[in-house]
Amino acid sequence: MPLVARLRAAGCVFAEDEAALLVATAAGERLERLVRRRIGGEPLETVLGWVEFGGLRLSMAPGVFVPRARTMYLVEVAAALAPRGGQVADVCCGIGAVAALLRVRRPDVGLRAADIDPRATRCAQRNLDSVPVYTGDLLEPLPAADRGRLDVVVANTPYVPTDELAMMPREARDHEPAFALDGGADGLAVQRRLAAAAHSWVVPGGTVLTEIAGAQEAPARAVFEAAGWAVRLRPSEQWGSTVVVATRD
Repeated sequence: MPLVARLRAAGCVFAEDEAALLVATAAGERLERLVRRRIGGEPLETVLGWVEFGGLRLSMAPGVFVPRARTMYLVEVAAALAPRGGQVADVCCGIGAVAALLRVRRPDVGLRAADIDPRATRCAQRNLDSVPVYTGDLLEPLPAADRGRLDVVVANTPYVPTDELAMMPREARDHEPAFALDGGADGLAVQRRLAAAAHSWVVPGGTVLTEIAGAQEAPARAVFEAAGWAVRLRPSEQWGSTVVVATRD
């Protein structure tokens, strides 16, 4: 069966495009191994070993979270709000997609990145070159010298409610780590911990930026306001997501 037909039969919506990328990546037995992985439901990005994000080609690995295009809106907001020469931390960084694109759009800011998944941070180290990358939970692994001097904390935290994980595409459910997707009962469990922890890391007037679904706007606002932040919401119809802008007094 021709490659395009095999991919289409496996449920790949963009079978022609995927076939072209696979053929450009490998040939012979290696191509067949990649095709079988894709047909088996593995995300195309981890099969290829890279993902396109905002015009960048970033290194991927099996079993890590795949950055979504909508998160480019989080980068847009961060790039617009970070002060000139400011200090920015990308936490829950995954493979470092947000930090990598911010480095292009705002080369004046100081960057560091962190994630709890060592597989993801190994990719982030490849994608971010000289940007420091740390492994650990939220802000905890950052150096003590960063405490109280960050201007922006940007965090693409997990925000899928636990009961909705079963409705996600099979490639996400079966091949991405659950902890990178599962946001707890209401999808905001990690945001609660971030809202509580980030005060001591940002300067007065500093901000925390995090991505949520549109239906979470009211509860997300309540989460950050309860933790003492001033909150603005930046929804985007184009990207289908909302960025919470939480500012420290």
